[in-house]
Amino acid sequence: MSGSFQPAAGRMRKDTRAILRVAAPIWLVGMACWLFVALSGGLTKHGPTTPAGWICLMVGLGCVPTGSLFLLLGIGKYFEDRKRVS
Repeated sequence: MSGSFQPAAGRMRKDTRAILRVAAPIWLVGMACWLFVALSGGLTKHGPTTPAGWICLMVGLGCVPTGSLFLLLGIGKYFEDRKRVS
C-alpha cells in the first residue's frame, strides 16, 4: 500500500454519507411543503388557494424529485459500499 486510505470492507464511505446527509433533508423539506399545500386548502383548478401555498408548491416541486433521485443514488452507493471488499 502506498499510504492511501482504504475503507474497511462493508463500511460506508465518506461520499456516500455526504450524499445521504444532503438528500434526506432536501426530500423532507419537499414533503413538508406538499403537506403544507394540502393543509392550507389544497390545489384547485387554478392552483393553491394562498400565496404561501404557491411558494410551498414551487419548493415542493423542486425538492421532492431532486431529493428522491439523490436518495436513490445514496442508497445504491450504500449497498455497493457494503459489497465492496477492497
